[in-house]
Amino acid sequence: MEPVVHLQDAVAVLGRFPALAGATLDVPRGQIVLLRGPNGAGKTTMLRLCAGLLPVTRGDVVVLGHDLRVERSAVRSKVGLLGHSNGLYGDLSVGENVRFWARTVRASEAEIAGSLARLGLAGRLAELPVNRCSAGQRRRTALACLVARRAELWLLDEPHAGLDAAGRDELDLVLRQAAAAGATVVVASHELERAGALAHRVVTIAGGRVVGDDLC
Repeated sequence: MEPVVHLQDAVAVLGRFPALAGATLDVPRGQIVLLRGPNGAGKTTMLRLCAGLLPVTRGDVVVLGHDLRVERSAVRSKVGLLGHSNGLYGDLSVGENVRFWARTVRASEAEIAGSLARLGLAGRLAELPVNRCSAGQRRRTALACLVARRAELWLLDEPHAGLDAAGRDELDLVLRQAAAAGATVVVASHELERAGALAHRVVTIAGGRVVGDDLC
């Protein structure tokens, strides 16, 4: 079976710096993979490359069957990326943000309502403008957008940041259920104990390369 993510000697350059310097990795469908490594190792760059947001300088990068050397935009509707920034519109309400992103994949109102409820954002919270939300509520909103979009590939950069204990537990459950339903999840995190408990594999990145790949 073709992997969801295939990187072979992938190079991505930021400015003049090779943030990925020959990374090789295959990720099959339904797997949760933890990316670990020091700051600057290339974890965030790898996520952004797989999301089609960075050009491939050299090597092969195929995501969900799309060769990202020539068709980066084709993969974006199938991928959900949650980075350090939540990517929300502050002047829109929680519900309006989720609805906006959900409609890009023609999600139903029932799916939108379900994603809000799943992340504890139903009722009055859904009407709250994002710029009046707490950091945790904004993170939950970004996650609800991801759930509603029904992404085939989830790319998460420090996803537990800003969440309280209940929110972290709910996120873990959401990720396990997404993988069980056939989605593929790649998580970059420094919270190795929590994220490692979720993962099927732990991939270590250093100097822009994959230097370790261990089953959990």
